[in-house]
Amino acid sequence: MAKYYLDHLDRKILKMITRDARIPFLEVAKACNVSGAAIHQRVQKLASLGIIRGSQFTVDPEKIGYETCAFIGLYLKDPSTFDDVLEALKQIPEVVECHYTTGGFDMFIKLYAKNNHHLLNIIHDKLQPLGLSRSETIISFNATFNRPIFINEEEE
Repeated sequence: MAKYYLDHLDRKILKMITRDARIPFLEVAKACNVSGAAIHQRVQKLASLGIIRGSQFTVDPEKIGYETCAFIGLYLKDPSTFDDVLEALKQIPEVVECHYTTGGFDMFIKLYAKNNHHLLNIIHDKLQPLGLSRSETIISFNATFNRPIFINEEEE
C-alpha cells in the first residue's frame, strides 16, 4: 500500500476534523489561513485517497441498553472456512469489530451485548454454529479512553 505524503496543511486539517467531524469547513479554513474551497478540495482528496473514511456519530452502547462489551478470540475448527466465517460475523449485529491477529487466535472480535445472559446466547447461538473449536472471552468493565489516531502537525 502506497503511503501518501501529508503536508503541514493536510495534518492541520486532519487534526481539526478528527477532534470534531462537524466543524464547519470555513472554521477550519480560518484556522489554516486558506479559503473554504481549499479545505473542501483537501478533504475530498484525503477521502479519495482513503486517508479519511467517512464521518459518523458515536453512540454510547450502554445508553441504548448494551451494557456488556466483550472481546472474543475465536479458534476455528477448519481455518480454510475463514472467509465464510468472516461473512457470517458481518451478519451478527452485535459484532462491531473483527481483526486478523498474530498469536493463537484465528480471529479476534469485539461485540456488545445487553447483559451477560445475552452475551452467553450470542456465543452459544450465533458464534459456536460458525464452526469454532473454542473461544476465549474477555469482558471489558469500562473503556478508560477511546480516541482517534494522533495527528502530529509537525511530522514530515
